[in-house]
Amino acid sequence: MIKKNFSYIIFFYFLFPFSAFFSGCLNMAASAEEYYSIGMAYFELGKFEEAERWLNRARTADRTMTASVYNLGRLAFERQRYNEAAEHFEDILKRDQNNVLALRAAAYSRIKTGDIDIADKHYKKLLELSPESADDGYNHALVLYAMERYSEAEEVLIRYPFALDEKESLLLYSRSQKALNKPEAIDNYAKWLSVNSDPVVQYEYAELLERHEMYARALEEYRALLMQTTSQDAEPKRSDLRYSIAKLLLIADYESGEGITELETAVSEGFNNINALEELLNSGKISPDNMDNLRVIIHNIQRAQDETGTEQDPNTQSEGSAMQETGTGGNSGAP
Repeated sequence: MIKKNFSYIIFFYFLFPFSAFFSGCLNMAASAEEYYSIGMAYFELGKFEEAERWLNRARTADRTMTASVYNLGRLAFERQRYNEAAEHFEDILKRDQNNVLALRAAAYSRIKTGDIDIADKHYKKLLELSPESADDGYNHALVLYAMERYSEAEEVLIRYPFALDEKESLLLYSRSQKALNKPEAIDNYAKWLSVNSDPVVQYEYAELLERHEMYARALEEYRALLMQTTSQDAEPKRSDLRYSIAKLLLIADYESGEGITELETAVSEGFNNINALEELLNSGKISPDNMDNLRVIIHNIQRAQDETGTEQDPNTQSEGSAMQETGTGGNSGAP
């Protein structure tokens, strides 16, 4: 295909002077179609500036306007000019609001620009026109999740039960249920982890087990993760894992001092989230003796920070990091 179009470009350049000499000029419709062909040939060759120039010529004719504008959007998207891409696709929608290709591309581009409200509007329209599209459903659910509309995200995913066996859909479904504090999320996380491996997801699973007071299983997951995590730069951090183990032990094993020992190790490895420690202190879930020890640890961290002028890591032990996985993308939809 590329060789064919490239040959066409060479042929066109050599032919045009002679045809212009004999016939004056090409008619507008013919020229626009040829401009479009040249632009697409350059597109396939990765010569985006030349492609853009020829497609802009082709867009002036009605017969090639929509296709040219759509591919100008694709060009902008390829060059990571996402606002420009979205504007091209939405320009098509002004004239043809039911254009499925333009809707899909505009919605995906708006995810990239961070305009999730607009993406939501496009996906709603798109799913009205093609309700059978599981990929569009997944991307819409991803947008709804990012908007913290977890119940709606779950509802959209439920419409495509056959797609829930796919890696991305099942994980998003699990995370939506976790955000809604539904116990069913436990089984869905377990199902995902039975065929996939990701320490961030495993950490979320352990947190979920702990939240539902399945302490033995949560402790097993935390300790397994700690054994796997050797780098200080890994996610989740070793210090966070140590803290999670310490917190669980302080709550589940009320009288034991093992939790304080784990907490001291967490601090020695870099855990310094005073807010999390004060929340644990004020939870009323740990023994008076451990509360006294915890106050001492908080005091020591605060004093060390005052002496060095450092602050706690605001990202430590954050529970809202569930979108690291599927994040900005989607199953499909890139123009």
